[in-house]
Amino acid sequence: MEKPTRRPLQPGVYVPTMTFFDPATEELDIPTIRAHSVRLAKAGVAGLITMGSNGEAVHLSRAERALVTQHTRSALDDAGFRHIPVISGATDQGVRGTVEICREAADAGAEYILLISPSYYRAAMGDQNALFEYFTKVADGSPLPIILYNFPGVVAGIDMDSDFIIRLSQHPNIIGTKFTCGSTGKLCRVAAAMNAITPASPLTKPAADGCPERPPPPPYFAFGGYADFALQTLVSGGSGIIAGGANVLPRLCVEVFNLWEEGKLAEAMEMQKILSDGDWIMSKYTIPGTKSAIQACYGYGGYPRAPMPRLTEA
Repeated sequence: MEKPTRRPLQPGVYVPTMTFFDPATEELDIPTIRAHSVRLAKAGVAGLITMGSNGEAVHLSRAERALVTQHTRSALDDAGFRHIPVISGATDQGVRGTVEICREAADAGAEYILLISPSYYRAAMGDQNALFEYFTKVADGSPLPIILYNFPGVVAGIDMDSDFIIRLSQHPNIIGTKFTCGSTGKLCRVAAAMNAITPASPLTKPAADGCPERPPPPPYFAFGGYADFALQTLVSGGSGIIAGGANVLPRLCVEVFNLWEEGKLAEAMEMQKILSDGDWIMSKYTIPGTKSAIQACYGYGGYPRAPMPRLTEA
């Protein structure tokens, strides 16, 4: 049987989706997970990410992680959004376990992997050679292309610098980076070095040697990691954003992107001011705050799984 063609990534707004639970039992709330995915797709986002930081992957079993990805994919398909790709986080501390999760994600319908640094043995991971070997071995073994995820705040301060990211990104199965470090300078350097795709770029690029019989290499993606610097990401040569705030404000995020794409910088700046204010509130209160905002705006959201604390009002 012929393997289906992988849905290509496009420049744009990507949403690391929340995982929703029954407020009383903390069991997965599959109908809400599916409905949320479709609501985001209707807002015009370019793709969804399951099992990222916002998806509480660390609170889920591996079977639950796969189930969330499976239902996200099938909900999009059933609602007529077959073109929207699903990226899955792969959260594990070892190479073997991470590669297994990558395979499980592929079986569940994901087409790309978002991969963060291992951090349990922080002292050892301070050695760049060990970190380089981890990412390289996972990229070697993963059936899906890898997007690096640089988020020092959740990995005991491990912060990949631009030289390290550029070196890692020479691997043929590493196709991008999410910069939740918040450094637009780092993003700019990597985007320039890797010739990252932008809203103004063609979606296919010729092979380096011009050989017509080989398919062109996939484009490289440089993603801002917060909605509060969406426009700054684009100005810096980025490809788009992967932003938790888009769970609540997807249309505003898409509007900033579209205005930039249309060359309307002044209008995009005005929208970015509004977006930055809203995103800051959610960032301060993290996952509980984002779920509470969804509850207030859309009538669902609930709470995170224990031990993450609940806000006093959902």
